[in-house]
Amino acid sequence: MIIIDSQIHVWKAETPDRPWSRPGEAHLAEPFTYDDLRREMKLAGVDRAVLVPPGFEGDRIDYVLEAAARHPNRFAVMGRISVEKPESIALLPGWTSQPGMRGIRLSFQKPHNKPWLTDGTADWFWPAAEKADIPVMVFAPGCHAELRAIAQAHPKLRLIVDHMALARQKDDQAIAAIERMIPLADCPNVYVKVSSVPFYSSEPYPYRNLHDVLRRLIAAFGPKRAFWGTDITRIWACCSYRQCVTLFTEELDFLSPDDLEWVMGRGLAECLKWSLAPIAKSA
Repeated sequence: MIIIDSQIHVWKAETPDRPWSRPGEAHLAEPFTYDDLRREMKLAGVDRAVLVPPGFEGDRIDYVLEAAARHPNRFAVMGRISVEKPESIALLPGWTSQPGMRGIRLSFQKPHNKPWLTDGTADWFWPAAEKADIPVMVFAPGCHAELRAIAQAHPKLRLIVDHMALARQKDDQAIAAIERMIPLADCPNVYVKVSSVPFYSSEPYPYRNLHDVLRRLIAAFGPKRAFWGTDITRIWACCSYRQCVTLFTEELDFLSPDDLEWVMGRGLAECLKWSLAPIAKSA
């Protein structure tokens, strides 16, 4: 079984020639480079990772593309674009021709970008991404109706909902939020990232208060449309990287071996059209 983390942020230090758009929002006190990630992946037993540029760096994608170019069997990229700029449409036809690029990730969770999902700002993007056959990961906490409307209007668009559409809820509030995600499973082009799970519980590992709702979520979407992930730089205070793996592979006993193969990597690889060819030991 190849294990693929569906979301990891990596970044370099802020410098005068590499300023951040939102200083002070980094998840960790120090930069987390792709070499740091490679070491952590080896310790945790994770084979591959999808790199998502952190929002505090703006829309730059050069560093994650560098990582994918140097380690193509380890890393793939979901890049950012300036969705608030309609001229960005010119980037889409050749977007996935960039080595390592597998799709686009959009965020609608901050005061400055949340309105873009509903005020018409992003309306140009969805048909353009559908036409270009670009998978889209979208972080839009609580925006279930809006996501449903997009999915139904663009049935060939592969829409991957980040973090089960949660923000910072915990325990009963998190369970209620995940339950609101479950009905979206009836849209066959919607996928869900079952990611950052430890962040949503105040209980200790293995976060048993969330197991039942995770079972119902994965059953609704099916293991081929539910993707394991960590967003580890955001949740390290909750658990180790290895525990993020074993939470699924050892603790969620409702997942069969075949289910685990899909949830832990195969489903994501197929959605992103990322070959599951054997990983070279030197990578």
